[in-house]
Amino acid sequence: MRTSIATVSLSGPLSEKLTAIATAGFDGVEIFENDLLGGPLSPEEVRLRCADLGLGIDLYQPFRDFEAVPADTLARNLRRAERKFAVMERLGADLLLVCSSVAPESVDDDALAAEQLRLLADRAAAHGIRIAYEALAWGRHVSTYDHAWRIVEQADHPALGTCLDSFHILSRGSDPKGIADIPGEKIFFLQLADAPLMAMDVLQWSRHYRCFPGQGGFDLAPLVAATVRAGYQGPLSLEVFNDVFRQAGAASTAVDALRSLLLLEESAGLSALPAAAAPSGFTFAELTAADTEPLRGVLEAIGFAHTARHTWKPVELWEQGQARILLNTGVSGRRQGPALTAIGVETPDPDQAARRAEAVLAPVVPRRRAPHDAPLDAVAAPDGTEVFFCRTKQSDHPSWTGDFTGAPSRTTSGERSEPAGLIHHIDHIALTQPWHQFDEASLFHRGVLGLEADDSLDLADPYGLVRSRAVASPGGGVRIVLNIAPAPDADATRLQHIALATDDIVGAARRVRERGAALLPIPANYYDDLDARHELDPQDLATLADLGILYDRDEHGEFFHCYTATVGRVFFELVQRTGGYRGYGAQNAAVRLAAQHLHQH
Repeated sequence: MRTSIATVSLSGPLSEKLTAIATAGFDGVEIFENDLLGGPLSPEEVRLRCADLGLGIDLYQPFRDFEAVPADTLARNLRRAERKFAVMERLGADLLLVCSSVAPESVDDDALAAEQLRLLADRAAAHGIRIAYEALAWGRHVSTYDHAWRIVEQADHPALGTCLDSFHILSRGSDPKGIADIPGEKIFFLQLADAPLMAMDVLQWSRHYRCFPGQGGFDLAPLVAATVRAGYQGPLSLEVFNDVFRQAGAASTAVDALRSLLLLEESAGLSALPAAAAPSGFTFAELTAADTEPLRGVLEAIGFAHTARHTWKPVELWEQGQARILLNTGVSGRRQGPALTAIGVETPDPDQAARRAEAVLAPVVPRRRAPHDAPLDAVAAPDGTEVFFCRTKQSDHPSWTGDFTGAPSRTTSGERSEPAGLIHHIDHIALTQPWHQFDEASLFHRGVLGLEADDSLDLADPYGLVRSRAVASPGGGVRIVLNIAPAPDADATRLQHIALATDDIVGAARRVRERGAALLPIPANYYDDLDARHELDPQDLATLADLGILYDRDEHGEFFHCYTATVGRVFFELVQRTGGYRGYGAQNAAVRLAAQHLHQH
């Protein structure tokens, strides 16, 4: 289907918005009146600019507070409409959005509303313009889509139809099944927005918290599918009011917006994208720093062995069990401090994974390759983290591990032997996102990797709240925790960490300490509270307190975890899951964050 977006959804002046929209790949645009009024371009210049960019002008909006008003107000409204029709003719726009009235002088009279809208449609038709009537969720008398349709049906004018807006429908809990009763030719426009589920005034909810499909809590696919089944043939258009989007760069927001529509079409059964090749685990995590000596010391304390070096790049391979860490000293053009810059995910079909990523607009990472290097595709996540699609144990193609010399030998079965130790794999990765890319990152990892998202959480930090959301593969092989730190402009607060799985956290923690690395100290007050909440064996509790190990449980099992000191922006977590525990120890996040702040200063 054609795709469109309202200019109000992006930041910047109108000319920059149009460029971003076209560059992202949209087919059309809704011109929001304020963007036109506040800019230097004339309607004719906007029309030419859109034509040059290959954008159709699908809608001009909004026209407010028109219907069901006294005669003198109607006369003023018709005069106002005629002026807007003239502007639309200059723009080359032929569809005007009319919102249900919120004016105090409007009356609760459907017949009068229909009569006046019919008159407006008559005037519009004389200019070659149609009217799309939309029910605002906070409309004074008309606030539901089925009510708006009844008025349009009663007016019975060929130039008058309805506009369906997913936010106005779903925020009120209306059932989209009723869309089937509206003839497709009378659905003039479909506007789409998601939103987090919140208990607040619907107008404030709409004006500040809308987001792109797949980033909130609304189920948009059934609504879109119902609209298309009814016979709607117009574009899928995004209309999003969001404080974050209005401050973020228009170019990246536009790409995120189009990605959301592509994934929504897929979920609604309207298009077919290359299927996601669900990853089964982490192949590696790559840390980049000019000086990797401090990281080497921590890795050695945890039990990793330096097993190989890349044949021509300044990259070392460190292994323990199936956990692999790459240390990269090639920091040119990249973050200078120790930082987590790339992850590899194990996938059964890397080529399929790459096709999926490109289909949903993930930027491909250009790579320098020597002729003998194994093929390895990667895309960039919104925060810049590179995601590599790997298949480590394969017989038909060279493995990426073949690019490293000195790698462990292979067993008689042909598989590489792994260095033994207490750590057996990477349990999860935690990435602190730039303040404006949290929702984009969540949608990216779900759309590209096929991960499923947990609910968003707010975690207490001594200097504010950390917003957190985990995304994971269905079997839990790949888990990524996305966070936003409370200080939006402080890049130093963008901590990242690698959680390493063990079946013996006490032994692993003792080994770290015995080898001279620091574990994050946890206050004794925490263990007093832990004893009150869980009645642990006193000796076990003492061991946990001595080693700084935190504890949590859910209905599936138990979780033990502790942390190393932070190096640059990176630290390691040792975790032990028992009995199918599914979480990440969020109960303990406030304690960990407070301890980290204390020991960083």
